[in-house]
Amino acid sequence: MEKVLLYDTTLRDGAQSAGIAFSVNDKIRIAQHLDLLGMDYIEGGWPSPASPRDVAFFEAMQSIPLQHARLTAFGSTCRGGVKANEDGQLRQLLACRVPVVCIFGKSWDLHVTGALRITLEENLRMIEDSVAFLRSEGVEVIYDAEHFFDGFRENPAYALATVQAAARAGAQAIVLCDTNGGSLPAQVRAAMLALRSLEAPLGIHTHNDAELAVANTLIAVEEGARHVQGTMNGYGERCGNANLCAIIPTLELKMGYRALPEGQLRHLYAAAHFVAEIANVHPPDHQAYVGNAAFAHKGGVHIDSVMKLKRSYEHIEPEEVGNATRLLVSDQAGGSTVVERANRLGIALDKKAPITQQILTRLKEAEHEGYEFEAAEASFALMIYRALGQFTPQFTVSDFRVIVGDHNIGKSPLSEAIVRVKVGEREEHTVADGDGPVHALDGALRKALHPHFPVLETVRLTDFKVRVVNVRAGTAARVRVLVETTDAQGNTWSTVGVHENIILASLEALCDALHYALHLAALPVA
Repeated sequence: MEKVLLYDTTLRDGAQSAGIAFSVNDKIRIAQHLDLLGMDYIEGGWPSPASPRDVAFFEAMQSIPLQHARLTAFGSTCRGGVKANEDGQLRQLLACRVPVVCIFGKSWDLHVTGALRITLEENLRMIEDSVAFLRSEGVEVIYDAEHFFDGFRENPAYALATVQAAARAGAQAIVLCDTNGGSLPAQVRAAMLALRSLEAPLGIHTHNDAELAVANTLIAVEEGARHVQGTMNGYGERCGNANLCAIIPTLELKMGYRALPEGQLRHLYAAAHFVAEIANVHPPDHQAYVGNAAFAHKGGVHIDSVMKLKRSYEHIEPEEVGNATRLLVSDQAGGSTVVERANRLGIALDKKAPITQQILTRLKEAEHEGYEFEAAEASFALMIYRALGQFTPQFTVSDFRVIVGDHNIGKSPLSEAIVRVKVGEREEHTVADGDGPVHALDGALRKALHPHFPVLETVRLTDFKVRVVNVRAGTAARVRVLVETTDAQGNTWSTVGVHENIILASLEALCDALHYALHLAALPVA
């Protein structure tokens, strides 16, 4: 099978989506997850003084090696009138110490003369000089031809001249960008055919403003592109980018290409939902392949046919992408999803075993209540351990109180938590304050537990997210709290809590985090 290289730009282009803002820690977690999935390139952002978060991400990644993907820094060609080797922005890209740099340049003469206000010849110089300089510094260079298809329609000779300049300078991939997202498949095909003689590998980067990003990407692959750029769940500016969650399975299952490493496609559903949870965005239920409704059947005739012959109403086997058939009337199926999730935790379950069905029932009940476990693997593991009788809580919270007041005008409001915690036959009664109610509650819990479990001294809360589950309920809506925790050994895990009261939801997630920490501490050392 011929290989198509996957270039994920969720952390840069996807982060430009309205309502999405990744912290440095978010970006690290997503990068690690996409690396395990099998992406070939992960674009981390555009490092510059205007984006210190991206600078901090690349710095943090120096001590977090990727196993499969090549970390990529994004930027632009040098400025007009400035030599590439003297351009501060290109130097910043090299300072990230990454193996790959992707830069964009102008392909549309309208942008060259109207936006940059330079000559067409100077633009060609900037492209060639920038690519050649970066190549001379020993990094792999990917050139993104911005607005290529618009430029090709209005001035095809000049658009071709821009990518030829990048090719002459040694760009290892030239990516044609439908930046405005309005091109039609036939237009993409025509441009690809015009570049058949270009002596450089071709790639494709499309936006979804006409709902054609995936179609245009697949057309480009049919015509020779072997480098595909996109984002998880199609996140991106305006209407989004090409959705890798639709492109990848289509390439592998329908077009005969190899995209992910062998066996990794079945983790696509989990990866899509993980990224959505970290982005604090509800994953679209009706998204192709990885949506919860992608293989859901409600009509009686459909259900009857699916129960007899699944492919009568399903275009692929849902399990191939990690999803599952859902029969909404009878609420059957889903055991394979539980088995797969358990396997990822190192827990072997039999799909047909009664205990698996019990776990499945509890999972469905929990998800109906608003829980989401794709990014809360520790809470899901505890659910399984409880069902298997392999978990006994080492502490319980018998009572608690949280007080938030503002008695010191001009200073931060006071948050104070009081908890009663039972450990065996003993009850601890502790008080702690904090920057907020959850911070105070976390401090009071730890103060109560540290004398009994010294290992918790090294466990710390690293992230906290809140999402409203049932928005229509207004101020009475349920909220889902996601807590991330890390220990001294570098283990990181996430837990979830759901309740109408945000403090109770937070307490549930915090307790799960500490229960899981004690579980890890009890495991034998390998």
